[in-house]
Amino acid sequence: MKTLEELSAIARSVGWGAADILQSYYRGDPNTDELNIQEKSDGPVTAADVAVNSYILNQLQTVLENQEFGYLSEETYKFQLEEHGQNPLPQRWVWIIDPLDGTRDFIDRTGEYAVHIALVYDGRPVLAVVAWPEAQKLYSAIKGGGAFVENRDGLVVRLYVSERSAIADLSLVVSRTHRDDRFNKLLQQLPIQNQLAVGSIGCKIATIVEQRADVYIALSGKSAAKDWDLAAPELIVTEAGGQFTHFDGTPLHYNQGDINQWGGMLASNGLCHSELCHQAKKLLAEIDSP
Repeated sequence: MKTLEELSAIARSVGWGAADILQSYYRGDPNTDELNIQEKSDGPVTAADVAVNSYILNQLQTVLENQEFGYLSEETYKFQLEEHGQNPLPQRWVWIIDPLDGTRDFIDRTGEYAVHIALVYDGRPVLAVVAWPEAQKLYSAIKGGGAFVENRDGLVVRLYVSERSAIADLSLVVSRTHRDDRFNKLLQQLPIQNQLAVGSIGCKIATIVEQRADVYIALSGKSAAKDWDLAAPELIVTEAGGQFTHFDGTPLHYNQGDINQWGGMLASNGLCHSELCHQAKKLLAEIDSP
């Protein structure tokens, strides 16, 4: 099998190609129906999602030419579910792909959308790519090798989370949408009042590894973040020196059959992580109590 470094180079190249396709749709005429937007129960799907998903899968499968890898993608999961039921993919190495994270932001043209490509081994991420097309940046990480950002000119810079350690000085990156009353109550009671609104989860994590923010919270309600939302961003923030866990401190696991990541999860620069997790868990219990 290829080394992680070789696989990362492949994934980064595919990430840039995917970014180009998304931008071609993004630059299209908003008055036409080129995006073919379909409102689904778990959010909108566009022609761009479908085209990029097909591109990424075709590129990876063509280059890798073997059966060692499984592929878990937002746009193909439902077909796998119909064929195999809610079971983990049998391969130990699984690519987890979100061709367009932040579809609503893509449609609304906020510029805050991303491509996520992660490789997990036995349920934990070992390689990650997040491409932010409108920023002309691609973030990547290999387990144990650090996190990096590169631009179109090939300039590569190593990333580190902030060293802010006083909770009052921290900034929380949040969504403009996807916020129910329960989540808003939690945000109101947390001792972090500096907030930055950003779309895609990949873009949110980018703000943390570029030290513009320090904390991100994902909280399930009627729905939950999916494997493809979190696998790539998790590795990038942790390899930049941060942490990303459930509120109880346990790690996230992927390709477990249920692709939903239920409960509360927190990403941070790591310096107040345990305290923030404890406070969030305590506040949530109070909010949920009758």
